Amino acid sequence: AARQNLCCAANALLRRKNFAAPQNFLCGRAPLNTKIVGGVDAAPGTWPWQASLQTFYNFCGGSLINNLWVLTAAHCFPTGFTVFLGRQDQGGSNPNEQSRTISRIVCHPDYSGSTNDNDICLLQLSSAVTFTDYIAPVCLAADGSTFNSGIINWVTGWGTTSPVSFLPFIGSAADILQEVDLPIVGNRECDCSYGRITNNMICAGLSAGGKDSCQGDSGGPLVVKQGPQWVQSGVVSFGQGCALPKFPGVYARVSEYQAWINGIITTNQPGFVDFRSGGINTLTCGSAPMNTRDSRGLVQSAGVWPWIASLQVNGTHMCGGTLVTADAVLSDASCFTM
Repeated sequence: AARQNLCCAANALLRRKNFAAPQNFLCGRAPLNTKIVGGVDAAPGTWPWQASLQTFYNFCGGSLINNLWVLTAAHCFPTGFTVFLGRQDQGGSNPNEQSRTISRIVCHPDYSGSTNDNDICLLQLSSAVTFTDYIAPVCLAADGSTFNSGIINWVTGWGTTSPVSFLPFIGSAADILQEVDLPIVGNRECDCSYGRITNNMICAGLSAGGKDSCQGDSGGPLVVKQGPQWVQSGVVSFGQGCALPKFPGVYARVSEYQAWINGIITTNQPGFVDFRSGGINTLTCGSAPMNTRDSRGLVQSAGVWPWIASLQVNGTHMCGGTLVTADAVLSDASCFTM
């Protein structure tokens, strides 16, 4: 389900305050950075690009990418909403906050509500915000950036903090901005769970579940640090429930949209950073590159069936199994009855 908040109670709109602008702000710098399911409270100023999109409550997140534009998800939008920046607490005082209405909404022309492909949108603010330690733009992953399996990213938002696996859902939205660290899951492995992962998507989550973005976090940023800069790799898009085992969260892959974003924002363009990660992507499930056999039941060579497992006791083979993810094997329950 798309991760827009559908049921949170209304929060009062909070005070607005202007700030003097410090000089030489660069994208991706968070000088104060020393609940999401499984997350923790973020300290004020830790994620200075985080935006809260609100009608009477936070229904989606977003990220500030320059002083006049916010990046978010295409599936998010009602009408008549306000963007809050520098916000920490949805239920209390926010002395570092600035708010803006929206003058223009530009969603990707190829966005598909049925597949969630190209789930990305740009919001032009009614007037420029003033950068502070608490409000600053994030860098964006440039075209060709790589995010291999296992690389740790962070996702932030005020969405539901309880795992849900169905809609309509009942969950508690966070008051304090939440943060959680998640490893990237390669698209090939992710597609084994969903069957509809495209090159415009990036996945992140734990095989065992327990940590994830959720309803109300839609549109928010997935970011990774490279040197002194934070780089946005993804935009919260959809998932099977929240924090379920074997179903990582799915995000719009920012690096696929550099040309589109620069085509919309022609002046004061966002900062794009080439991110190159270590590690490797994961194999496609069902791929057996060494297997050239037919159906004739011949003795098999090494590597022909790369998912086969041997379950052994004291060095003796007792049962077979099938590798289904990097850390899970499927077998027969009778193998484990005594």
